[in-house]
Amino acid sequence: MNKKELFEKVIEYFSKSMPKPKTELYYSNPFHLLVAVILSAQCTDKRVNMITSSLFKRFPNPQSMANATEKDIFELIKSCSYPNNKAHNLHGMAKMLHENYKGLLPGDVDELQKLPGVGRKTANVVASVIYNKPVLAVDTHVFRVAARIGLSTKAKNPLETEKQLIKYFPASVLPDAHHWLILHGRYVCKARKPLCWECGIREWCKYANA
Repeated sequence: MNKKELFEKVIEYFSKSMPKPKTELYYSNPFHLLVAVILSAQCTDKRVNMITSSLFKRFPNPQSMANATEKDIFELIKSCSYPNNKAHNLHGMAKMLHENYKGLLPGDVDELQKLPGVGRKTANVVASVIYNKPVLAVDTHVFRVAARIGLSTKAKNPLETEKQLIKYFPASVLPDAHHWLILHGRYVCKARKPLCWECGIREWCKYANA
């Protein structure tokens, strides 16, 4: 089976088994999603959702967070990983959004990356989920799963994986593909003990057939 055929099989499987995938992060507007994604670095979605429940009540928009202090933010997110650094970035991000963008999230990936704490992965998540842009965010799950299945080959970093994936995934499925691979990696193709015996794509998976 060549690479094009493998992608076709994977797309067909996930389109049927996971027709409407979505992020497991809780959010009610674009700003909330951006905050949640920044907090999710090296932290589980479950923990982030626990944190944002009270964080969003206190700071529902960029202006309210920009007017707070880093210490105010830290106190509400201290149970997540790297709270000092994240509090600093969230404050800077909110301030820039409020002052430079009138509180509205830009839809362009490059513009998003100008915000403190927003790297390529975070920018791609927001652009994909909020603006349905044909981009694909690569986190540790996507990086691992793509390599195991054989969708990416010898990729040394997330950017190389991203470039390989967008070459074969049609633009129309890219927003879904991000969630397909993340959720598959979270619940089936786990890092330490992948559940190959219950995986629907094991027949074509490079790892399962090694």
